[in-house]
Order: sequence, then C-alpha cells, then structure tokens
Amino acid sequence: MNAFISYMKRNYKILAIVVLLAGALFSFTLLPKKESDPEKDKVLMELLTYVIQRAHYSAHPIDDEFSKGVYKDYLEALDPSKRFFTQADINEFAKYETQLDDQINRRDLSFFDLTYNRLQERMKESEGFYKDILSKPFDFTKDETFNVDYEKQPYVKDDAELRTRWEKQLKLSVLSSITDKQKLQEAPPTDKVKAKEGSNEVQTESIAKVSDKKTDETKKSFTELEKESRESNLKSLNEYFDFVDDLKREEWFTIYLNAICERFDPHTFYFAPDDKEKFDTSMRGSLEGIGARLQKKNDLVEISELIPGGPAWRGKDLEQGDLIMKVGQGKEEPVDIAGMRLDDVVKKIKGPKGTEVRLTVKKVDGSTKVIAIVREVVEIEETYAKSSIVNKNGKLYGVINLPKFYIDFENQDNRDAAKDVAAEVQKLKEQGVQGIIMDLRDNGGGSLKTVVDISGLFITKGPVVQVRSYAEEGGQKKEVIEQLSDNDPKVQWDGPLVVLINNFSASASEIFAAAIQDYNRGVIMGSKQSYGKGTVQNIIDLNRFVRNNSFGDLGAVKTTTQKFYRINGGSTQRAGVASDIVMPDKYSYIEIGERDADNALPYDKIPSAPYKPLKNNFTDVIAKSKARMAANTEFKLLDESAKWISAKKDENTYSLNLEKFKAELAKSEAMAKKFKVLNDYKNTLKFDALPHEKEIFKKDPALAEKKQRWYENLSKDVYVEEALNVLDDMQPKGAKAAATVTKRDKMIKTR
Repeated sequence: MNAFISYMKRNYKILAIVVLLAGALFSFTLLPKKESDPEKDKVLMELLTYVIQRAHYSAHPIDDEFSKGVYKDYLEALDPSKRFFTQADINEFAKYETQLDDQINRRDLSFFDLTYNRLQERMKESEGFYKDILSKPFDFTKDETFNVDYEKQPYVKDDAELRTRWEKQLKLSVLSSITDKQKLQEAPPTDKVKAKEGSNEVQTESIAKVSDKKTDETKKSFTELEKESRESNLKSLNEYFDFVDDLKREEWFTIYLNAICERFDPHTFYFAPDDKEKFDTSMRGSLEGIGARLQKKNDLVEISELIPGGPAWRGKDLEQGDLIMKVGQGKEEPVDIAGMRLDDVVKKIKGPKGTEVRLTVKKVDGSTKVIAIVREVVEIEETYAKSSIVNKNGKLYGVINLPKFYIDFENQDNRDAAKDVAAEVQKLKEQGVQGIIMDLRDNGGGSLKTVVDISGLFITKGPVVQVRSYAEEGGQKKEVIEQLSDNDPKVQWDGPLVVLINNFSASASEIFAAAIQDYNRGVIMGSKQSYGKGTVQNIIDLNRFVRNNSFGDLGAVKTTTQKFYRINGGSTQRAGVASDIVMPDKYSYIEIGERDADNALPYDKIPSAPYKPLKNNFTDVIAKSKARMAANTEFKLLDESAKWISAKKDENTYSLNLEKFKAELAKSEAMAKKFKVLNDYKNTLKFDALPHEKEIFKKDPALAEKKQRWYENLSKDVYVEEALNVLDDMQPKGAKAAATVTKRDKMIKTR
C-alpha cells in the first residue's frame, strides 16, 4: 500500500516536533563504521523508538502487550510458512515474548541475535531437505492431505516432522504443476495458445488416462511431466535460497526493526537507505539512470525491459535479454559484477543526470559489446495520470485514470498528480466531453497537497479535508485541527462526474471521494467501501539527529503524525468511503482493509467544517443504475462469483493423492467455468487516444502499444461501462441541456 504523505516541511507543527527531537538527540555521537556493527543496530533501535514515541499521533506504550505484538509479528515475518523453525525453537524463543519491551529500552539485541542465528542454521538444513526431496519421484497414490493455512498450522515438533512438512508442501506444488501441464497439453490447439503454464485451471479427465507412454508425438507422459515439475520447483527454490544467501545481517535486522515500528500502527515503518530511495522514486514517478529494468540471471544481471523514452531505449544498443558482465563509471576501470547482489549492481548503474556509465554486455548472439550511456531523468509512465475518450450514444465522455497521487518532494516545480490531472481535464474539455469518469481503483494514496489541489478542479473554494494533530504546549499535548481548503473559486470541470473506487482505493483517494460526496458534486461508484486509511504519515530523516556520524546513511522513519477527517466530521479511518452505487466485485463478501488490522487506529468523529453542498439530486440516477445492475447478467455473475469465493476462502486442505486431487479440482472447475465468461466480456464501446497523443504515438510505438492495451482493457471493463451509463443519466435536461450543448458547440467551432 502506498503511503499517504503530508510533506514535513509544509507542516510547521510536525517540524517543531522534529526540531525538539533533534535537540534532544543531538548528543548521539556515532562510532566508526564497521560491517554489521551491533553498536549501529543498538543506536538505530533507540533512535527509532525515541522518535516514534514523540512524533506519533497516538504512540502505543512500550510494555508487555507491545512486546507480545512485536514477538508475534516478527516470527511471522521470519517464517510465514512455518517451514524453518520447530516447536523446540519456539519454546526457546517464547521466554522473550514479554521481555522485548525491556530489551528495546536497554538496547539489548539478544532476541534478534538468537533468532537470526537460528534461522541461518535452519535455512541451511532446509536446503538439504528440498534438494533431497526433489531428487526422487513422488508417490501420488498415498492418501495424504496438506493444509496451506499456515497461520493456523502448529509448528512441527522436530526435524523429522519439519522434513515431512517440506515434503508435503513440495508434493502439493509439484502435483499442481503436473495437472496444469496436463491440461495445457490436452487442450485444443487454439486454447493452448491462450493458456499459460501455471494457471489455476484444472484437469478434469479421468486419472485412468494418465500413462507412462505418449499418446502422440506432442504429448509427454506422466513420468516426464512429474520430472519436469520437480525440476522447475528445484530451480525456483535454488533461486530463492540464492537470494536469501545474499541478504546481509543488517537486512534481517531491518525486519526486526519494522516489527517494532509497525506495532505503533500499520503505517509506521523504518526505511533503510535503499528503501527510502525506492519510496522517493515511486512517489515522484521518475529516477535518474539509464531507463532499464534488471533481473538476476545466474551470476550475471539481465536486461528484462527497457523503459520507453529512456536513454537506453533511445540509444538502441542495449536490448532486452542482454547480460551485463561489467559496469564502469565514465572512463574508470569497469567492475566485474559476476556474483554481485542485484541491488548493488543497480546502485552502480544508477547515478546523477548527465554522468556516463559504461556497460560491458554479452549480447543474445554471444558477442560482447561495451555500451556507453549518459544517465538522464527517466519517467516511469505507468505512474502518471492518463485519459481516454469514448463515444456512447452520440455523446463524448472522458476517462481519467490516476494510479497514485504522486509528487516530487525534492523539486515541486516538476510534474505532479494535480498538474497532470488538470492538464488531462483541460484536454478532455477541448474535445467537448459531456462527462468525466475519475478512476481511482487500486489507487493507494500519495501526497496530501495534490489531492487538495485535484479536488479544487471540481468544486468552488472551500474545505476539502480536516487534519487533526497534537502539538506540545507547556509540557502538554494540545489538540490542533486544521482545515485544508481549495482557495481558488475557479471550477475547471462543472459537468457530470463519476468517481470509481474499490476496496484498495486508500488514503488520498478516500479524501477525494469523500470531498466529492460531501459536496454532493458527483456520484461515487464501486466496492461497498474503500480501504479505510484515515491517517497521515511524515517521513523523518534519522540522520539529522546525530553528529559525527561515521556509520553512513541511517535511513528514515515513516510515522503516523496526523489523522484526517471528512469535512462532515467523520473519519475515513477503518470506515472508508461508502459508494453511492455499490457494484459487486470478488471481495464483496470478504472483509478487507484497515478495519482488519489489529493495530490500526480507531474510527472517531470531530465537528463538521463549514461547507455548502451543491443541490444536485442523484436519487433517480442511483436508482436507475441499481435497477440496471440487478438485471445485468455480468453483475449477477459477479455477485454469484463473490459469494462462491467467500465460501471457498476457508477451504485450505488439499489431497496429495492424484486421483482425489483431480476430483476435488474438477468440482471447482465446474464452478470456475461458469464464471469464466466474466473474463471474456467485451462491450461495443471504442476507447481512443486524444489527438495530441496520437501524434506522440507516431514517434513512440512502445508507448502507443501500452496505451492501446489500456484502451482494450477499458472495453472489457463492465464497471467503466456502467459508469458511462450513469454519466448518460446525469446529463442535464430541458433548457439547461440546450444551453450546455450550445456552449459546447461554440467552443468546438472556435477550436
């Protein structure tokens, strides 16, 4: 989930707290840097808890209850599938369950050291388990079962039981892979093209048809498929353990630190230096580098994708599939990266704009080439707002998709979500659209400033959100409630507006949807309610609190410093924003969101802000939509599918007997086939690019291809289709409609 950030420098109350903290902690003097220095770990633990306790909106006391939560969360993070630790290990760890608060206060690392060293031992043992288990064929005639609800699974008693758990887990994985492969090779040729290995589709034919002989030249025998499946599982596990072996002690310690941080609330988090850089990149949607995505390939690093528009893509020398062998900075001697961790290779390739990196690569044809690339600011296009137009019943409508409320904290002159959405709205207006869909599905949030500015595009001036915090005054914490408002009376779009949300629309998305709903400005459509994240986080740089720091970058902490409220006084925390028009989806009958986190802050209310809702009456529009969906085959199926998913979610035990496994899957497939038509749905609407983008596409075919995929997905989206129906129903009637059309016609004629 993307963090919801209110930039610290903008908020003087939080800045005041930070200044006070800096004064209190300035006496920290760090010792010289060492590899995996426990002294650095101790300082980090003390520094984090001190800062969080004083800056957090509602800090939890570090007591025995806190200790129990850290203990539980940390062990779950270390061994979520319970395939490393035994009950004997847990019995040894358990004596610390109520002592971690004391250890934190004493800067004692005993519990971390014990669990870290034990985990390394258990992982080495497990490498032997899986390699030996996967070296021999499985016997699928035994009547065995395996439960994949790891949270409710007990820890195994000893090494023998641990090996058995590994064996059953791997047996299930191989069995699932075999049935997928069988279904793929027995499918009609046209289906084989569409099918993907490893899909959830299952084999329904009788086990009697499985034999060790090929039925024709293209089909493989059961024995061959079983061997292939074991080998692919072995390869995946080898890659996983190679990755784990590369992890440094400090990276495991970060897991422990975050078990501590996240007990304050789900959004308080420690960023190690690399994580902070990745977070900044995701928020601004750009990075300084060559514009390539990398992945580990044995001891080398492979180019997995070139970002359209980036320097590597424009240079045309570097290609997808090239293997990087060496990395050099400008004219310096190149460094051999064989065996180097992927993150370390990325650090060497990234760098400031205008500097040169030289890559020695092995091309797909086997030749070796040195490629020089000048680094630039590379924009990650998937992050940014985008729009499309569609003609429906003679009316033109616009769809704006906003993946997140992004901003560049370091340079606010750069592009951000508010500027980009304003530009998209203007372009749609110039095309003469008669309604706009603002698609915030799966938008996890972002910058507070941008959501206030975007809300201002659709309303006259007035409050958008209320923010509550606590400031130190005379040694006491005093409540402060601030109203963040749109102060510009200009309304960029005053026409029909629909906002699409789902269960994963969070934070800034909820502020926008709530403001539109409270002002009665548009119609909110989607899941029963949004995620329910009503808290504000600030990033606090830990390096500012120390002097004579020889440890290097200490990273930062993201902590909850404020809580936001709707202008009607209600919090979105836990409650989310309820849709005006509830649309069935696969999570309709499953509890999801902030309300399910045991450490989430509670829901509450504050007084309403002064605001004037518009006199729009959407009652008839909402009623028509509900009636349409009630009669719509797709929505009926979606609702039925959601009920089936809810009923299936607690079925976690699988047979490891081939015949029974297939019989169980056959039952599920009968229902899955019924709902498969939902994936094949396509309407007759044609979504298209705006004219200015079509000109860009002529020079950038890769971007054109990506956008075309989005347009095609829109034409398969029953939610967008119903949102367009609602825009139809929202069209002004009578004299107002005539005036609107005349105004639009004049505008189009003058273009």
